[in-house]
Amino acid sequence: MGLSYSVISVAVTLLFISGCQQSQPTTPTSGRFPAQASVASAHPLATQAGMDILAEGGNAFDAAIAVASVLGVVEPYSAGIGGGGFWLLHQAADGKEVMIDAREKAPLAATRDMYVNKKGKVNRDLAINGPLSAGIPGQPAAFAHIAKTYGTLPLSRTLQHAINHADQGFQVDPVYLKLAAYRKNVLSRFPESHNTLITNNLTTETVITQKDLARTLSTIATQGKAGFYQGALAQQLVNGVTQAGGIWQLDDLSQYNIIERQPITFTYNNNNNGNKSLVKIVSAPPPSSGGIALAEMFNMLEAMKYPSLDPLSQQHVLVEVMRRAYRDRAEHLGDSDFYPVPISQLIDPIYGQNLTKSINLLKATDSNTLGKPYGNHSGTHTTHLSVIDKHGNYVSATLSINLPFGSGFTVPGTGVLLNNEMDDFSALPGSPNAYGLVGSQANAIAPGKRPLSSMTPTFAEFTVDNNKQVAIIGTPGGSRIITMVFLGLLEAIEGKSPADWVSRDRFHHQYLPDTIQIEPNTFSKFERAQLQRLGHKLKPVGRRYGNMQAILWNQQTGKVSAASDPRGVGEAQVK
Repeated sequence: MGLSYSVISVAVTLLFISGCQQSQPTTPTSGRFPAQASVASAHPLATQAGMDILAEGGNAFDAAIAVASVLGVVEPYSAGIGGGGFWLLHQAADGKEVMIDAREKAPLAATRDMYVNKKGKVNRDLAINGPLSAGIPGQPAAFAHIAKTYGTLPLSRTLQHAINHADQGFQVDPVYLKLAAYRKNVLSRFPESHNTLITNNLTTETVITQKDLARTLSTIATQGKAGFYQGALAQQLVNGVTQAGGIWQLDDLSQYNIIERQPITFTYNNNNNGNKSLVKIVSAPPPSSGGIALAEMFNMLEAMKYPSLDPLSQQHVLVEVMRRAYRDRAEHLGDSDFYPVPISQLIDPIYGQNLTKSINLLKATDSNTLGKPYGNHSGTHTTHLSVIDKHGNYVSATLSINLPFGSGFTVPGTGVLLNNEMDDFSALPGSPNAYGLVGSQANAIAPGKRPLSSMTPTFAEFTVDNNKQVAIIGTPGGSRIITMVFLGLLEAIEGKSPADWVSRDRFHHQYLPDTIQIEPNTFSKFERAQLQRLGHKLKPVGRRYGNMQAILWNQQTGKVSAASDPRGVGEAQVK
């Protein structure tokens, strides 16, 4: 669990009270404290759990555990102890910033071609549905590690809200209804999932109770990591998976480890009419692609003198830097413990400057001219939380089980709904995944390997009107996560409020397919016509996407503000 220097990025921002497991606050490195604490998450019950923990004297790390555990109960379509994620932490006592990599790992019996049939084609059903699609979960290990190393409260306290909501139930909301309908056929294959998560005649009056999950969470609360990865529960998980056609072994669970990784950290010179503002951005390293992609895009913006461009040229350039960053994501990025990701090269400002040489301000680039065609993919159903405490610790954590309701398979007797993160690997390099996209050798399946992810928990330090600011930001959204965070950061740097960051209209380009994906209200009729005149292809996605959770701390005044994406049902509180 030592700090891995093979990666340079992390995306979970936390404000830490003092040293490890100390309860006495110390002065943050900025010399000032936030005047309020705040939690922004994708569900009101999770946000309230975090605020309750902060009110009881827990720090941001304790609160983040409480929030994440409740999200796993009330958003089984997005996250949970059957999944994993990335936690970006900032510790106020010493300024330490670290990413807790709790990404799922491929089972030890996994093989490169495990989803390829006799005809040489990928069996999509096996890759996304049922226990064979599940990686080894990392969430319970993250809870235990963060509580022991950074928190001040025991898991028996921070998991209690989640235990209560699982045992006593929560009321279904419209988002739950929509996603349950989307995955109904798969959930209905598995009695445990059907009987617990969708039942018959599911409505917004339905109360979902998860008694087995409550018992499993209680085991983790009292026994820590060992309660999930060893002993009777581990045996029950392995038995349930193998009986249903999976390949888990006890060694998969006992050998699972989180990794503390050094974040990707870089600066962006926002030179606007001679007014230079240096922005420091901290984000997630591999196996997340987020930090490297953000570094590439901001390096290109700086080389292009982005603030000095006219509005149409700015839109055009934003698309072009997205295109190039996603091209590199597809070819070069994977688990850096298994593949030599050229991190230093990719985040070097000179490299970004060289990438801009092929950007023509008067014409869209044809993606096929940038080299061998690779595509990008990443799970769509994810969740995010942002937390800050009054001592200057903060957290940005993005958590996932991949597709809505993951694999659809709940291990009998445990309440653990498993992820289908194995589909985030390139099941067959050159063959499309669930999203019709392809990947490279860097992200091929290997035993014990972590699949590439777009999860991008991030924070930024910048100055607006001579006030030093800290932004804590992140969102779900599959391969669009990185561009959403990118656009949100641009809003923050321009001095806009968190409400503006989370609500702005979004667009996305990921190299292939060679189209700009746009939300319904993105770009005026005139702007669309001008972008098409430059050669861009526009593809309305027909809906709004993402669910950003954001916090802003003004270090000069101490004021904290926060916002939850209006596209979701989440809530941001500041007290």
